[in-house]
Amino acid sequence: MSKRIPKKIKQEIALEKIKTLFKEASKQKDLKLANRYVDIARKTAMKVNLTIPRELKRRFCKHCYHYLIPGKNCRVRIHENKVIYYCSDCKKYMRYMLRR
Repeated sequence: MSKRIPKKIKQEIALEKIKTLFKEASKQKDLKLANRYVDIARKTAMKVNLTIPRELKRRFCKHCYHYLIPGKNCRVRIHENKVIYYCSDCKKYMRYMLRR
């Protein structure tokens, strides 16, 4: 019988896989493939109940889950103390507070 892998180890492996997928998505010129990488990364995180790190979370749209490339399919603005991402694919906004 095979031994059961502890949850913590599964999450560490999944986190490495997620980081690798986002790195590959950033290299892609084909947006469909980059969106697919984000989809796989999200499903991997959900499968092992893992929170995607903040710096990676901000690289995809919260509404349509497309990989965001500023200037190509995303507009980034700073207004007062917020960074505002506008997704050109689904026409929705995401607002993030700036740290002090």
